[in-house]
Amino acid sequence: MAAPAGQGPGGPGDPDWRAAGERIDTLLDASSAGGILARERAEELVRLVADLYGAGLERVLEIMHERGHLDDDTLDALAEDDRVASLLLVHGLHPYGVLQRIEQALESVRPYLGSHGGDVELIEVTDDGVVRLRLLGSCDGCPSSSVTLKLAVEGAIEAAAPEISTIEVQTPTAVSAGPVIPMSSLFSRVSASPGDTGGSSWQSVPELLALASGSVAQVRAGQVAVLACRVGTDLFAFRDRCARCGEPMAGATVARRLGGGAEDAVLTCARCRAHYDVRRAGACLDDQALHLEPLPLLADGVSVSVAVPAAVSA
Repeated sequence: MAAPAGQGPGGPGDPDWRAAGERIDTLLDASSAGGILARERAEELVRLVADLYGAGLERVLEIMHERGHLDDDTLDALAEDDRVASLLLVHGLHPYGVLQRIEQALESVRPYLGSHGGDVELIEVTDDGVVRLRLLGSCDGCPSSSVTLKLAVEGAIEAAAPEISTIEVQTPTAVSAGPVIPMSSLFSRVSASPGDTGGSSWQSVPELLALASGSVAQVRAGQVAVLACRVGTDLFAFRDRCARCGEPMAGATVARRLGGGAEDAVLTCARCRAHYDVRRAGACLDDQALHLEPLPLLADGVSVSVAVPAAVSA
């Protein structure tokens, strides 16, 4: 399931390891055609194989520790690798506690939330696996404010802490809890990829990993055309459709805003010359009534995923 060491996801010859969990589920469902007994035997086989590899992985860590090679730097490297981290999570061997993993997950999506003028505060993580969050700031004028938390935060937390059972969100205008997100299955945990988000889905876009700062790229995320750009170390994604002329933004450029700081970026449509503020969720600088359609994006240094409406095609 894993590629050779040192080869990141999406590299040459790298199998689609993120789809492994889904493939296991598909094969288990197919085994049901042989009856309940066949299904139970298939599930037992998967559990035994997983336990066997888990015991071997635990022993590898023990040997490294006994020989003095399991230092903090090595633990950090293991925890930062998607494939290794997902296996450590499944077998209860991850070096970081659930609270630290959730805080790191939220930190990874803060650039996207900040582009909407918002932020998220972690209130608590209970012993029974409930995460309580508070939505801060304002997403006024942003068409995707209702999905910012559901997609970006859900995907980040589920990938980092799949043992969480529920996520409750508080907003400044509502005291009651927000959407309840159920825990993913064991096999989706093994794949460590954000799951179905109820009408939207996360699509891997590995080509965006190499996108240089100040560059713009047109890519496909599933069936959706996406316009992506990088400003400094931050990636941003939008539906590839200019809000003013309604056309794909081929040839679009991103540049520093006149009189602004190094991080103040403006995206310009090559066709109609409309200007959009990248960090303000694609707000049009020429007409306040217009804006691009931003898409939630997760980037962890080894993979990039964009959340797109499942029923929308471009």
